[in-house]
Amino acid sequence: MKRLEGKVAFLTGAAGGIGAATARRFVAEGARVALADLNGDAAQALADEIGEAAIAFGVDIGEEAAFKAAIDATATAFGRLDILFNNAALTDMATMIGDSNAVDISNEIWERTLHVNVTGYLYGCRHAIPHIAAAGGGSIINMASGSGMLGDQARIAYGTSKAAVISMTKYLATQHGHQKIRCNGIAPGPIVTPHSRAVGGAEFAIIARHMPMGELGEPADIAALASFLAAKESRYINGQIITIDGGMSAHHAHVMDMQDHVARLAAAASPQPVGA
Repeated sequence: MKRLEGKVAFLTGAAGGIGAATARRFVAEGARVALADLNGDAAQALADEIGEAAIAFGVDIGEEAAFKAAIDATATAFGRLDILFNNAALTDMATMIGDSNAVDISNEIWERTLHVNVTGYLYGCRHAIPHIAAAGGGSIINMASGSGMLGDQARIAYGTSKAAVISMTKYLATQHGHQKIRCNGIAPGPIVTPHSRAVGGAEFAIIARHMPMGELGEPADIAALASFLAAKESRYINGQIITIDGGMSAHHAHVMDMQDHVARLAAAASPQPVGA
């Protein structure tokens, strides 16, 4: 399918697992893409792999002037802008370790996390919306998270930032719908990427146990949803936060332990073979 034929998309965090998978999916669907990432070399390497349908920028989304310049350059290079995928987030190891709880987190980590993860998304929308409106409308996709809906044992700043993204998404949908600009959010559960494995690989077995499907998500799962939200097929979906977590958030916290308990009771009640 070529659902994005003739469209131009700007992706942040484009060199990461989800960003790269989405970039490849958008191009496969017919789009031209601008790949923005803090690691400009990695973004350029991906653009070289994709070919003439891609251009790359080294961008810190927390720096408004640089973010605006990249968006404007994309519209100039490709003649239009139809899609913004706000995907980047502050997830370096030092920040992840320091992002703890209200008592222990430093002001620096708190403020930097909210600046990048929330204000950075605002910058992207601020400077992409005029271009998208000039093209006759389009789609903004914000990367939210299950962490913005449910509490966890750590990462209070990250979760708070994603809750703000969820609210921002609804405001954008409300305030810019008249310009035929839709805004929706994607809230992933655990997605296995090289970065996520490095940060929390040891915890994956614990998390997977609580997945009804018994498996974790992959970047291609997010890319498929992002492609749908960017396409005309989703023209009447606006202001929604779509959870994509394999059913992890669909059940009570005790369900998996209860299943194990019931299995043990069933095993204990089963007749034992003679001579066992």
